Amino acid sequence: MPPHVFADRVADPSPPSHDPVDSLITQTRRLRGDINAVRRGTPPKDESLARWRRALCDLALRHLGDLDGHLAQLREGPPDVRSTPDRGAPSVLTPAGRHPGTERRPGSPPARAGGAEWNLLTDEAVWTGELYAILGLDPSTAPLTLDELPSLVHPEDQPLLTAMVTGCLIDGKPLDGEFRIARPDGTERTVHMTGEPVLDVDGSTAAMWAVLRDVTELRHSERDVHRNRESLHHEDHVERAAHQVAVALQEAVLPPWGGPLRYPRRGPGLDLAAHYLPSSTSALIGGDWYDALELPDSDVLISVGDLTGHGVSVTSGMALLLGGLRATAVAGSAPAPLLGLLNHLLDASVQPSLGSAVVCRYRPASRTLQWAQAGHPAPLLFRDGTGRALPPPDGVLLGATTGAVYEQAEEQLHPGDLLLLHTDGLVPRHSGTAATQRLLALAPRFTRARCAQECVRLVVEELGEREREDDACVLVARVTD
Repeated sequence: MPPHVFADRVADPSPPSHDPVDSLITQTRRLRGDINAVRRGTPPKDESLARWRRALCDLALRHLGDLDGHLAQLREGPPDVRSTPDRGAPSVLTPAGRHPGTERRPGSPPARAGGAEWNLLTDEAVWTGELYAILGLDPSTAPLTLDELPSLVHPEDQPLLTAMVTGCLIDGKPLDGEFRIARPDGTERTVHMTGEPVLDVDGSTAAMWAVLRDVTELRHSERDVHRNRESLHHEDHVERAAHQVAVALQEAVLPPWGGPLRYPRRGPGLDLAAHYLPSSTSALIGGDWYDALELPDSDVLISVGDLTGHGVSVTSGMALLLGGLRATAVAGSAPAPLLGLLNHLLDASVQPSLGSAVVCRYRPASRTLQWAQAGHPAPLLFRDGTGRALPPPDGVLLGATTGAVYEQAEEQLHPGDLLLLHTDGLVPRHSGTAATQRLLALAPRFTRARCAQECVRLVVEELGEREREDDACVLVARVTD
């Protein structure tokens, strides 16, 4: 029989040079080490993201492991083949037996690919030893013929194998597909089969060769990546939905973020403006809030506060707190007892949390300010181009102690005075005294401002940096004539 010719090329019998292959193996193993280092690196704080990252690294390691194994086979030279009784027909694989010097080197990874050829003219089947290992068969037995091969294939995948082989032998199509095999030991593996018809000199199909690769672990890794990706998508959808709910709650509860705070009837001697500054490092809405309310006796309630945490639960807690704040203020409660009631509300809630707040009640008839605080920065008073923090009365965080009692202070205000109330985090990378001094330094610019809204704009321009770690809010109240 004349030499076999592949459908698209003549087989090159010359063995590859070992030096380039050794270099590729070294590069592959170095890359595996680099990926292992990435996998062991500092994991993301988000557990779902960490799982997806590990799964993707595992998948890359599987691919590189396969590549390492294939290169090792290439370096070791022609495989040991086993065949049916030799009838003198040549094979596109190699003659039986291993060439001298091509034994598997110590430490080489196990091979994951095996070769086979089925000669249609002689019914001879030639398999490599690696293929026996992949299929779980005894290497002392004869290779399976094309008619016998489907007996190893999962019943659901047998039509696929039949279609692949028929297309190759009759239509000259290359083999390329995956199917499951049931090994004699009861385990199931997934193999990827590639190959081509071998044409005789007259163009007829004389044989078919194939390479079968065990891709079971590779497919497991790909499924892990897919599952973790779906989990990330699901969690992202949940987070987006929660964010939308939190934003809707916040918008329903807080007065408008920009522009003056307006009231049903003419304002009682205060020019008010406020602004909310969201965090740039978190997509979740925080618990910072501000409020201004004209009371039935023409007094004005102004307040700012902060509940610990982020998300829907905190936003709903903020709504509960503001509802209680407004109701007790309308009922006539002064700031100190009002904070005591809010403390009880948080302490007795189903989901206890901590919060801070400053509550002020302004009496326009006397221009006096009554106020109390619960673990919160004191209001800043600006007058005649200078500013100072009001001495704070005693008060612990809301929700920290059952039955907490809060003290109350009073301050006499004058026309043109400006009060600035804010939450922690307004001054990026500063807190406590440092944050207060940064705000007090704005006093000369506040003097030149024409209204409360312009003062808020100055604060946002000065402190509203893009890289804000926490959300915050600011409220400005200016005493008018």
